[in-house]
Amino acid sequence: MNAPGPSNSICDVPGIRVGHAEDRALVTGTSVILPEAPCVAAVDHRGGGIGARDTVLLGAGSAVPVVHAICLSGGSAYGLDASGGVMHGMRMDGIGLPVKSEIVPIVPQAILFDLIIGGPKEWERPPWWDLGLAAYRAATDATPLGNVGAGLGATAGPLKGGFGTASLVDDTVTVGAVAASNSVGEVLVPGSTTFRGWMLERDDELGGQAPPAGMVPETGHSTAPIGSNTTLAVVATDARLTRDQAYRVAIMAQDGLALTTRPVHSPMDGDTVFVLSTGARDIGDDAGALTRIGTMASDCVARAIMRGVYEAGALAGYPAYRDLV
Repeated sequence: MNAPGPSNSICDVPGIRVGHAEDRALVTGTSVILPEAPCVAAVDHRGGGIGARDTVLLGAGSAVPVVHAICLSGGSAYGLDASGGVMHGMRMDGIGLPVKSEIVPIVPQAILFDLIIGGPKEWERPPWWDLGLAAYRAATDATPLGNVGAGLGATAGPLKGGFGTASLVDDTVTVGAVAASNSVGEVLVPGSTTFRGWMLERDDELGGQAPPAGMVPETGHSTAPIGSNTTLAVVATDARLTRDQAYRVAIMAQDGLALTTRPVHSPMDGDTVFVLSTGARDIGDDAGALTRIGTMASDCVARAIMRGVYEAGALAGYPAYRDLV
C-alpha cells in the first residue's frame, strides 16, 4: 500500500529540490528540478509540438551517463535560454560533467507556449536566461503550487493552468512528480466541475472530489486556441534505475496525462515527461517492482497536473478552478 509522502511533493524523494523564478509583467516563468547528486535520467516525448534542449543526450547510445538538473520553462523557443542560465549557476558552483580541464553541467530542458498571455513581449533581451539562473539559485526542498515558475503563464483548456506536485511512498521506494499544465485539452469532465482524474485524489488534495453525476461523456473537445499547449512533467524516484528502466517509467508516466487531459498528445502539444533516478534503493531487475514504480509515477503525474490547476489563481482573463465551485 502506498500513500503521499510528508510534503506530498517531489521533494519527498531524498535529495530533490525545486526552484522557481517568474517575470510577472510578462506572465512567464521557469522551474528547475535539482538533485543533490547527478542522476540517471530518461525522457519520453509525445505530441506534435515538442520544444526541447539536450534531450537527445538521454537517448540510447548517448555517451553522457547522468544529468545535473532538469529545466522547465515558459517562453516557447525563446525559453530555451533558461537552461543556459541554470548551467551558468551550476558551473559557478563547480557542478557538472568533467571534460578535460572544464566542467559542463548537463541540463536537459522542455518548454511550453505562454507568449499570448500577459503583457507585451517587447524586451531588449529575452528574460529566460536570467530566470533560469534565478530558479537554480532559489532551489529548496519545498515548492509552492499554482501560478509559480513554469506554471505562471500556463493555461489548461479554458482554465488557468499551473505548476503542481505530488508523491507516493511505499515500503520500498518513493516516487514524486511535478507538472506544468498548459494543455490544449480540458482537465474537467464536460459539463461539470469534476476533474477527469478525480478517482486518484489523496487526502482531499483537490478539495474532496465527488464522482461525476450520470454517464461521463466519451468525447471532450478543446475550446483553447491553437498555441495554448503542452504539459511538462518530471518524475523522480529513489529507486536505482538503468536508463532503459527510467525510460520505461517515463512511458508509463505519460498515462498520467491521458488520465487527466482530453485531448492529449495532439499535433499542437509538446507533452514531455522526464524521469530522474537518485539510485538510493536497489530494485535490481525486478520487473514487478519496475511496473509498480511506473504505476506510481503515472498516478503522481496525474495528481500533479490536477493540483497545479486546482491551486492556480485566476489570471489574464483565465478563470481559476476554485472560482467555479
